[in-house]
Amino acid sequence: MRGFFIVLFTCLVLLPDPLRAGVASIGSITPGFGGTQMNYINNNGLFLESNNSEFGFGFLTTPASVTLFTLSIVHKSSLRLIWSANRASPVSNSDKFVFEANGNVVLRAGGEGGTVVWSLDNTGKNVSRIELRDSGNLVVVSSKGVSIWESFDHPTDTLITNQGFKEGMKLTSNPSSSSNMTFVLEIKSGDMVLSVNSLTPQVYWSMGNDRGKIINKDGGVVTSSSLLGNSWRFFDQKQVLLWQFVFSDNKDDNATWIAVLGNTGVISFSNLGSGTSAADSSTKIPSDQCATPEPCGSYYVCSGSKVCGCVPGLSRVRSDCKSGIASPCKKTNNNATLPVQLVNAGDSVDYFALGFAPPFSKKTNLDSCKEFCNTNCSCLGLFFQNSSGNCFLFDWIGSYKNSGNAGSGFVSYIKVATNGVGDGNNGEDEGKHFPYIVIIVVVTVFIIGVLIYVGFRIHKRKKTLLDDHGDQSSEEDNFLENLSGMPIRFTYKDLQSATNNFSIKLGQGGFGSVYEGTLPDGSRIAVKKLEGIGQGKKEFRAEVSIIGSIHHLHLVRLRGFCAEGTHRLLAYEFLSKGSLERWIFRKRGGDILLDWDTRFNIALGTAKGLAYLHEDCDARIIHCDIKPENILLDDNFNAKVSDFGLAKLMTREQSHVFTTMRGTRGYLAPEWITNYAISEKSDVYSYGMVLLELIGGRKNYDPSESSEKCHFPSYAFKMMEEGKLMEIVDGQMKNVDLNDERVQRAMKTALWCIQEDMHLRPSMSKVVQMLEGVFPVVQPPSSSTLGSRLYSSFFKSISEEGGGTSSGPSDCNSENYLSAVRLSGPR
Repeated sequence: MRGFFIVLFTCLVLLPDPLRAGVASIGSITPGFGGTQMNYINNNGLFLESNNSEFGFGFLTTPASVTLFTLSIVHKSSLRLIWSANRASPVSNSDKFVFEANGNVVLRAGGEGGTVVWSLDNTGKNVSRIELRDSGNLVVVSSKGVSIWESFDHPTDTLITNQGFKEGMKLTSNPSSSSNMTFVLEIKSGDMVLSVNSLTPQVYWSMGNDRGKIINKDGGVVTSSSLLGNSWRFFDQKQVLLWQFVFSDNKDDNATWIAVLGNTGVISFSNLGSGTSAADSSTKIPSDQCATPEPCGSYYVCSGSKVCGCVPGLSRVRSDCKSGIASPCKKTNNNATLPVQLVNAGDSVDYFALGFAPPFSKKTNLDSCKEFCNTNCSCLGLFFQNSSGNCFLFDWIGSYKNSGNAGSGFVSYIKVATNGVGDGNNGEDEGKHFPYIVIIVVVTVFIIGVLIYVGFRIHKRKKTLLDDHGDQSSEEDNFLENLSGMPIRFTYKDLQSATNNFSIKLGQGGFGSVYEGTLPDGSRIAVKKLEGIGQGKKEFRAEVSIIGSIHHLHLVRLRGFCAEGTHRLLAYEFLSKGSLERWIFRKRGGDILLDWDTRFNIALGTAKGLAYLHEDCDARIIHCDIKPENILLDDNFNAKVSDFGLAKLMTREQSHVFTTMRGTRGYLAPEWITNYAISEKSDVYSYGMVLLELIGGRKNYDPSESSEKCHFPSYAFKMMEEGKLMEIVDGQMKNVDLNDERVQRAMKTALWCIQEDMHLRPSMSKVVQMLEGVFPVVQPPSSSTLGSRLYSSFFKSISEEGGGTSSGPSDCNSENYLSAVRLSGPR
């Protein structure tokens, strides 16, 4: 008997929450609550239930493994998931959910002090409870009864009756089983659209174009929607009903429906009903099975009732019906570009994105369209419309659609790798002759190469008799002419004519001026005219060799160059919206300050561009001068990183590089000033400063502010320590919801990026994941005063050289500090 009581006492002391095990709370839980899946295993992992007992919140097993769990809301009778906190990062049965005493909510893996998988920062918000309401909405409530956070505002892949779905929210599917792609539903530009999350998102359906849409009122702009009764209803900003989409004949107004975005990219509708069965509607979005991105897999043609077959043109050259291109912009082991060719896919195929994608080029011809794709490494396929001359390029290819005998009106080409092309039906003779042909070609090329080399050496020896200037010019011209894959080479007269004798000046930079121009085909360009020698030529050669070989959605494209005599010019694509600096710091003329969605997309696009430079190029590239003036915007406010004149190439074997002082003060990482070795983490610091300015709508230094606020990064860290991080958000910014998770993610990401210890800064690819919500963003550590002291010492030394007595950044009215921050203007 004594032994029994000892065992019982041990269980009561050591087992977590033994008296509450298996008993779920009803309606709400309060701070201090905590539990694991093991604690509530007798209640299927649910520790909170709604008052009507229809919904539960807790740990649910994943389809992939019964030993992994997501923290989810579930409709109990049908077992349909409504919302999940950590579907991309499931936890084990011993990982704990904690509702802390200060109101913070944390799901942690690995016990106390382990990794934070999901969290809600409610510090200072006077949280009193978490409620699971009868609607299936999980709500964090303050002591005054005010909602602080709701799961309905942060949907995953499911919407439920009476849940508002507003502009700025996204429904994201689980990854596709065939390609690991995800699909996104969102409201933007007055319409609800579905898109595939490819490198450049491709829209494949919109409610505005759906024939099932019923128009209640013309002329309004859709900003929100919700499931009500048997229809999906769409409202304007004043909640006036504009459209309806009826998805079921069941007219029961009390029915509870869910809309689920599946991992095939199709939205289905289910009636949760009452009891154990859930009725599915036959209505699907899109209704055409072949109108989704992947009904059959990439490079297959979908016909009729999802009958799949390889694209005819591709099947003739590759038996596996694949392009053979795994990483389009990466080079082979011997530093060569992957050999590719364009294969005609025929004119009887259509593509799901053609009705929504903007053309890459208008009023062009087929040869030019093919050239655009060939010179753009990220292009995997093209469509050309003969009637309009429109050229469409795609950086990801899904399934094609059979357009029937009438044709689609488009000609399609697919980029395929030429190594291994063919079906192997040519017999053995070719295999026998192949080695001899190769030997003959190699020997011939070798002899020609030797003759060219000898001639070049003789020519070079003669050139030494000329003056130094002529020698340098000739050597540089030879360098430019031997560059492979170069953009168009213009004559000086071509660019002089295009710019109307350089009459419209767009800006002035450290190495020359930029002028607006128009080519004979009507396309606009920005011409950078290098003025001077020395570093100016060095910049020219760097920009031509780097930018000329790089093509990316978020990097400015080099259209051409001029190297004629002493003239050195670069011709870039023209971006009409100019630089980011003019859109976030001040209102000028007809310009307007950017709203939050646009700013976030600019931040994300810039991060993707830099991540490409740092990690996806054959040689790692450091930009060295990231600032708002070097981030340009196209007509749709897509960000493109410009000005690689200060870029420094790094080989894969190098982790750091020493170089001369470059860049713009105010955006320079501390390692620049201290002459320590720098790496791509220096770009991360500069990006963090730009991201901070995007959020705050102000320069990182502003002498008109109070002494506390003049140095924006220091003020941001102070606000973070005080739990007032939202204070740094631009008060003039429109369409910003302070409860938007993207705002919190962006602010914390910025503070991670500007850490003074470079090893604490994330890589740019990690920054992209943090902004997209793929990687959790934890609270960054507070920055030390080291950076301020370094800047202060650096600025003081500058001012003393000039006879001044600046006290550094601590003196917010210091003109020396101001000039140091703004030393480099727009380029």
